[in-house]
Amino acid sequence: MSHWTLEQIRWSSFDRSKIDPDLVKVVKAAAMVEYNGGDYATYLCGVFNDDPAFQDVIRAWAVEEVQHGAALAQWAKLADPDFDFDTCFARFTDGYQFPLDVTASIRGSRAGELVARCIVETGTSSYYTALMEATDEPVLKEICRNIAADELRHYKLFYSHLKRYLERDGIGPWQRIKIALSRITESEDDELAYAYYAANHPQESYERRRFTRAYARRAYRYYQRRHIERAMAMILKATGLNPTGRLNRWLTGLGFWFLRSRARRLTAADA
Repeated sequence: MSHWTLEQIRWSSFDRSKIDPDLVKVVKAAAMVEYNGGDYATYLCGVFNDDPAFQDVIRAWAVEEVQHGAALAQWAKLADPDFDFDTCFARFTDGYQFPLDVTASIRGSRAGELVARCIVETGTSSYYTALMEATDEPVLKEICRNIAADELRHYKLFYSHLKRYLERDGIGPWQRIKIALSRITESEDDELAYAYYAANHPQESYERRRFTRAYARRAYRYYQRRHIERAMAMILKATGLNPTGRLNRWLTGLGFWFLRSRARRLTAADA
């Protein structure tokens, strides 16, 4: 599935003078989550345990996710030579775990699981697009461009299988909206907070609220309105609603206001 490799990244173009210290911190956290793709594949293969063709798709998807983590980790090591990715990743996986021995989705149905996967890919595609446009460092820009394109393709992949499973599970738009909203609110759960902690503050004790705020304060400020608008269109499509028009514009305005106001509040609180 992959259209690029680590060897194709122009690592020699790295420009230390264009590093944003806050961006380095969120990239380290993102590397943790992406590199953990193997566990997500184990979970999904358990959910789709009698669909071997889709299991093959899931495993190929996970290979790309792990490559994303490896690329981000390698860049983070250039930006911070003291960054020990292997040690930090071991700390992350020791402290953050989710059930792998499953035979059913935590979303209530396989179609619901695929709605949730579409929401995740929406978030990552828009996030890496935002990082790509925010950074002037050429190597990180290239990596984020590659990852954003992969995540958009992953969204289309999961959406194609969602349509297949909707015919079997029969969940309607309202149930899909409920699942989407639930998955969106999970963006501030322990996963990213713990990844941020494991990558950046290994000598301190973990405090969920503190590290959730520390991550959000840095990550949210990179989003522009166009990133939210595109994400809303993808979310609405996954829930079976019209991806364009008045609803998209209203949700885009609400989402952009929330991210900007939350980033400002967290910055002021830290100051």
